[in-house]
Amino acid sequence: MAHFYDSVSRTFNEYLLIPNKTTTECYIDNVTLTTPLVKYKKGEKPALSLNVPFVSAIMQSVSNDSLAISLARSGGLSFIYGSQAIDTQVEMVKKVKKCKAGFVTSDSNVTPNQTLDDVIKLKNNTGHSTIPVTDNGLGSGKLLGIVTGRDYRLSRDDLTTKVNEFMTPIDKMVVGDESLSLKEANDVVWEHKLNCLPILNKKGNLKYLVFRKDYDEHKDNPDELLDDEKRLVVGAGINTRDYEKRVPALIKAGVDILCIDSSDGYSTWQEQTIKYVKDTYGENVKIGAGNVVDKEGFIFLVECGADFIKVGIGGGSICITREQKGIGRGQATAVREVVQARDEYYEETGTYIPICSDGGIVHDYHIVLALAMGADFVMMGRYFARFDESPTKVIKLGNNYVKEYWGEGSNRARNWQRYDGSESERQGMKFEEGVDSYVPYAGKLKDNLDKTLTKIKSTMCSCGSINISQLQNTARITLVSSTSIIEGGAHDVILKEKSDF
Repeated sequence: MAHFYDSVSRTFNEYLLIPNKTTTECYIDNVTLTTPLVKYKKGEKPALSLNVPFVSAIMQSVSNDSLAISLARSGGLSFIYGSQAIDTQVEMVKKVKKCKAGFVTSDSNVTPNQTLDDVIKLKNNTGHSTIPVTDNGLGSGKLLGIVTGRDYRLSRDDLTTKVNEFMTPIDKMVVGDESLSLKEANDVVWEHKLNCLPILNKKGNLKYLVFRKDYDEHKDNPDELLDDEKRLVVGAGINTRDYEKRVPALIKAGVDILCIDSSDGYSTWQEQTIKYVKDTYGENVKIGAGNVVDKEGFIFLVECGADFIKVGIGGGSICITREQKGIGRGQATAVREVVQARDEYYEETGTYIPICSDGGIVHDYHIVLALAMGADFVMMGRYFARFDESPTKVIKLGNNYVKEYWGEGSNRARNWQRYDGSESERQGMKFEEGVDSYVPYAGKLKDNLDKTLTKIKSTMCSCGSINISQLQNTARITLVSSTSIIEGGAHDVILKEKSDF
C-alpha cells in the first residue's frame, strides 16, 4: 500500500521566531550574510559563495542580464533563464561577464579610417560611449586614440567624417602601462580627473580600460559578487534536453555556475545531465539540481554529483503544480527534512551540500525562517520580478503600476523542456503548471534589497545571531495558530491613510 506521512505539511507562515539574548555585538552593521553556494569538504572553503543569501529564479520574467548585473553588484546571483535560444542566453551571460570592477577588455573599437557613422552605429549596438581607436580595429591593437561623446556633435558633424579627424589622439591622452595595479590605475584616474584610463603593454597595444564609474560603483556596492578577474558572477539555467549543446556554449561564455531548471529533480533525466557535466568537466564546472522535497530526492541528487540542491515543489506564487497534479509539500516541512538529511550526510561523509529554499516566501521574515531552518540561501521570483531591472515593462493597471510575471509552467512561457518525460516539442504542453499574472511595481532592485537586508539583519540580531551559521545553530522557532497570525498584524484600530511625505 501507499506510504503515508503522519506529520502535517507546513508552510513558513505557520512559524515565528523566538528572540534570543541580544548581546552588544548584535547590531546590524556587524551582521554578515556570506553563505556557501556549492559543496565543500570539512575544513575547506567552498569554491563559490554568496555575499547575500539570494538567487533569482530561472524565469523569463525575472532573470535576464540587467537583473543579473544589479543582483551581483548587491552580493547575490542570478540564474539567467534557459527557456530561450542558446545564442541569446549566451549573449546575456557575456554581457554580465563584461561588467568588470577593474580592468575591462574593450570589445567596441574602430580604426582611424572608419567614419562617425560607424561610431554611432557601434554605440547604438553596444551602449558603449567610450570607443578606443586602434590600428586594426581590435581590442588588442595598437592604440592610436579614443572617441567619446565629447569628440563630436551629431547636430553639426558630417556622418562621413573620418575617425582620425575628430578622435582624441594618443599624444593628448593619459595612459597607463600594464605593470600598474588596479589601485594604482584608479589613483591615476583620480589624479588626472579622467573618466577612462587605457592600459597599454610595452608595444603600445591596448590591454585594458579602467573606468571611473567602475570604481564608484564598487565603492557603492561593497558586497559585489566578483570572480578572480574582478568580473561579476553569473549563473545560467539549463534543461535536461539540449544540455550537450547548451552547456559548452555557456561555459565558453564564462558562466560561473549552472542549475537545472525542472519541476521535479528526482529523475533519471537529471542524473544523466549531471553525469554529462561532471564526466566532461569534472569539478571545474559547478551545477545545482532540483527540485526535491524529501530525504530520498536529496540523497539521489547528491549521489549524482550535484553541487547544491534546490528544495520546493508547488510553493511559488505563480506555481499551480499542487492544484493541477496534487504534487508537492509545504515549504517549511520540505526544507526541514532535506536539511536534516544534509546534516546527516555531512556527519557521515564530511561533505557539506548547500540547500536552496525555492518558493514559499511571502514576507521578508520568511527568508530568516528559511535560513534558521537550515537553508543556505533562497531562490525568489516574485520578489525580483517587481523591479526595474527585470525583463518586463512597467504597466499602469487602473490606478496602480505593475509588472507582468508569469511562470515557466504557463502557456506563455511554453517551457516544455522542464517537464521531463511528460511533454515534447511536437506534442506541446497539455496543461499549465503556472499562471500569467501581475506584481506590484517596486522600483530599483538595490533600494528594495537594501531594505530587505536591513530587516533580515535586524531579525537576526533579535535572535542573538550575527551570521547565518550562528542563526542555524541557535534559532528558536515556534508553531503559531491562525489567530496568532491575525494578532500579529494591526488589528482593532482604524488605520490612518498614509501621506505622501
